[in-house]
Parts: sequence; structure tokens; C-alpha cells
Amino acid sequence: MKICILSDSHDNIPLLKQAVIQAKQREVEVVLHCGDVVAPSTLAVLQPYSLPIHVIHGNNTGDLYTLTKLSQKEGSVIHYYGQDADIMLAEKRIFIVHYPHYARGMATTGDYDLVCCGHTHIPVIKHIKNIKGTQTIVCNPGAIGSVSDLPTYIFGDLQTMQFEIIPIET
Repeated sequence: MKICILSDSHDNIPLLKQAVIQAKQREVEVVLHCGDVVAPSTLAVLQPYSLPIHVIHGNNTGDLYTLTKLSQKEGSVIHYYGQDADIMLAEKRIFIVHYPHYARGMATTGDYDLVCCGHTHIPVIKHIKNIKGTQTIVCNPGAIGSVSDLPTYIFGDLQTMQFEIIPIET
């Protein structure tokens, strides 16, 4: 299963849409959003792409009530979890949170194959040794909606557990 990991869209609808268009061209099946959507209506632009979007809120929470309502609307592709999410995709256990220090902590438990975070606006892919003697991959896709940083997302393949930082073509 191919996935798109993104974060910190901060209501930048054109770049959010462009990231998902690019990811869809790479045949992604799911989008993971690591927070800071801000306005829930921002996610509405992704509805036509028919990709499930797993999203948490981050520190720029916006209107959480409307985000919850939007996710419960019939036919919605949005799956909203609150502060963090623990999901299974392609037999891989994935944890999504906004803060990198929280992500590192969850990665060290060894309970997850992949931990995704955001917040810093700096894209990073790390392998962290966990207490079970294996490694957990931690991905921070950088930011979609930063005014000073290059907009990026992470393209990943859960079959091969290979991940790549992708700049968004503007």
C-alpha cells in the first residue's frame, strides 16, 4: 500500500491540493495528515480524490467541532482522531501525532512499524532503535503551508517500508 504523509497545511489549499494530486499520480491509496490543518473546510478540497484521509489536529486546532462533524458526514473521506491516532494499514501498525518528541517516545516502545509527526516544518525520515531490539521508522514530512520552508510531503510504500521526501511542485 502506497501512502502520502503530510503535515502543517495551515489552510494552504493550493499546496495541499497539489501534494495530493502529485501523490495520487504515484498511486497512493491513503493520506496521513499529521496535524495543523486549521480550518476544517481546507480538507474539503481533497474529497474529489476519493482517498481516505487520516487526520489529527496538531497545535493549530482551528474548529474541532466542525472537523468532527465533517468526518462524520456521509460519504466523507476524512477520518478524524483528535490529538493522535493508532491505526492499522496493510498489516502495519501506525501512530500519528503532531509533536516529534511524542513521536520519538512512541517509536521507542516498539509497538509501531511507523510513527508519523509534524510541527517542526523540517522533513525527516529516521530509524529509531526501540526497546524490543528492532527499529521503528519515524517520518516528519515537513510542512505544506509554511511561508519560509520548501513545501514537502513523504511518499511511502508500506509493503517495502521505503519512504521518500518529495518537494511539492508549484
